[in-house]
Amino acid sequence: MTVKEYLRQAYRLDQKINSDLEEMASLREMAASVSSPQFTERVQTSRNTDAPFVRCIEKIMDLEHRINQEVDLLVDLKDEIRAVITTVEDTDERMVLKYRYVHNYTWEQIGNELHADSRTVRRWHGKALTHVILPENPITI
Repeated sequence: MTVKEYLRQAYRLDQKINSDLEEMASLREMAASVSSPQFTERVQTSRNTDAPFVRCIEKIMDLEHRINQEVDLLVDLKDEIRAVITTVEDTDERMVLKYRYVHNYTWEQIGNELHADSRTVRRWHGKALTHVILPENPITI
């Protein structure tokens, strides 16, 4: 695993959590909605006695559990990334890495924060990646 791949993991995990949160919001909406009555004749050999929203609630609970695990992993990963970034000696390079991989800033936002143009920020980023030392057993997703 390269340094860049390692540092990018936090962004990907954050995106996954956001996607799961959107799915959970959709499930909550479905669970809260009123289902329409069915007037057609249905023949069933085994009757399901659960209310229609029960399946949605079970999925919500499973999803909440998975999201909580992912958030815990994200917190651990960001702590480890912060520790890795602090080993970079140059302040500008360290700040570029922190803004990019901990705060998920764009190149333009980093340039505005550090009062530098995007080319300078990218140059600092390239140098910083060569100075990063990965931990022995890094967290991988």
